[in-house]
Amino acid sequence: MDKTDSRSRKRHRGQGRVTLADVAKAAGVAPITVSRALNSPDRVSPKVRARVEEAVEALGYVPNLIAGGLAAAGTKVIPVIVPSLSILTFIEVIHAIGQRLESAGYQMLLASTDWDLDREADLVDTVLGYSPSGVILTGLRHRPRVVSRLKGWGRPVVEIMEYGESVIDMNVGVDGDSLGRAMATHLMARGYRRIAFVGSNLDRDYRGRQRMQGHQSALEQAGFDASWVLEYAEPASYAVGAQALKEVMAMSPRPDALHCSNDILAAGALLEANRQGVAVPGEVAIGGYLGLSIAEHLTPRLTTLAVPRAEMGTQAAELLLARLAGGDPERPRRDIGFTLVEGDST
Repeated sequence: MDKTDSRSRKRHRGQGRVTLADVAKAAGVAPITVSRALNSPDRVSPKVRARVEEAVEALGYVPNLIAGGLAAAGTKVIPVIVPSLSILTFIEVIHAIGQRLESAGYQMLLASTDWDLDREADLVDTVLGYSPSGVILTGLRHRPRVVSRLKGWGRPVVEIMEYGESVIDMNVGVDGDSLGRAMATHLMARGYRRIAFVGSNLDRDYRGRQRMQGHQSALEQAGFDASWVLEYAEPASYAVGAQALKEVMAMSPRPDALHCSNDILAAGALLEANRQGVAVPGEVAIGGYLGLSIAEHLTPRLTTLAVPRAEMGTQAAELLLARLAGGDPERPRRDIGFTLVEGDST
């Protein structure tokens, strides 16, 4: 990127929407050529199309899908982009966000990435075209064009679920490494030594992989074998947890404790242990993560790491609303924390 491009990006950051005319100037073509390159790319030469695409990327241009003053002012819509709309983890956060936004006169627009960062990038392009007042999205890992566009967009952005140093704007979440370490440390303190981590969909659920890495680091630092891992490609379900328990009980030697990457897997393993007559925690201990309500209704009660998901959603909405009101929110980066809820399964 040359100095002119850098100055253009700085000029537009926080000062409203980059226009089609801005793109045309940066690309050295007429506005109508930019329009053709974006809407009918076969009507322009590859060389011109490449120049336009380079200018679009450099400036963070998002096409206006809403005309006139409404687009300039921003609509009363807040897109919330999450990996899944079927997992209770996200449903509770979404519900809290929606309640707080609606109380302030805003409407939530939901979108699901299906754990796909490329799909997230496409969704961001789409929702920004409708001129929302702000955006809430999941995690701190995004495609570079998502980061560059949202940083130069000039409206509030909140990243949720994961807490970290490198953020687009504002952040409310929890540290995955700390979560993994906490459960592993608890199990070691209870006397377990062959502790297996059970995870699912970890190739796409990188926050689950962060918890696994924290788990392994804690074991290694204590001098224990951290290689006990059961990893499944499919999303978390009771069936996957049950399968993990079956596989563990067939091992020789076998783990004496299971650290499941969420309560769904842990519940499936515990229910399967009950079906097989396997004593929990006598023969195998089981720990989870999330603090789902099912944990306290299982027999034995499940030990889990509880994250205040509704509070996370509320705080994310409040950060965004504070910025929309022209304020500078206190603590724009917030670690929401977690609690070890010790049941009878460990």
